[in-house]
Amino acid sequence: MTRTLILMRHAKSDWGHAGLADHDRPLNDRGASDAPRMGNWLRAQGFLPDEVLCSTATRTRQTLEGLSLAAPTHFLPALYHADPDTMMAALQTATGPSVLMVGHNPSIAAFANDLLAEAPDHPRFDDYPTSATLVARFEVEDWAALRWGTGKAAAFAIPADLM
Repeated sequence: MTRTLILMRHAKSDWGHAGLADHDRPLNDRGASDAPRMGNWLRAQGFLPDEVLCSTATRTRQTLEGLSLAAPTHFLPALYHADPDTMMAALQTATGPSVLMVGHNPSIAAFANDLLAEAPDHPRFDDYPTSATLVARFEVEDWAALRWGTGKAAAFAIPADLM
């Protein structure tokens, strides 16, 4: 069975709130417009999640809201600045055939690289800028069977690609 992961870094956040904890930083204006753009792209391509795994940070929650994709959502504190192994463990608990995971860099870039057999041909894949979204396919019966280096990139986009 083919499983699909939609791996998205949160949209651009606002650094202009002195004293605000990193976890609580909201999106800035660009981020607030990039999230819907990425949601429209996902819908146009037919990449729709059956389940969402999202960091509990304000900026990831706002990114998810901006995507306007309806799916059962699990807000996981462990995904806030998670390392790739923690992200893998979270994904291996998923049950939907198509899962959207919304998280943070630098780990999301490392996670994306570790999951794929071959990186997509995109100049921004390695640095995974804000709102970057990878769609990867895996031939596994369930997410618990997922292993490193087995994914095939179906698509990768950043907001600048969609302007």
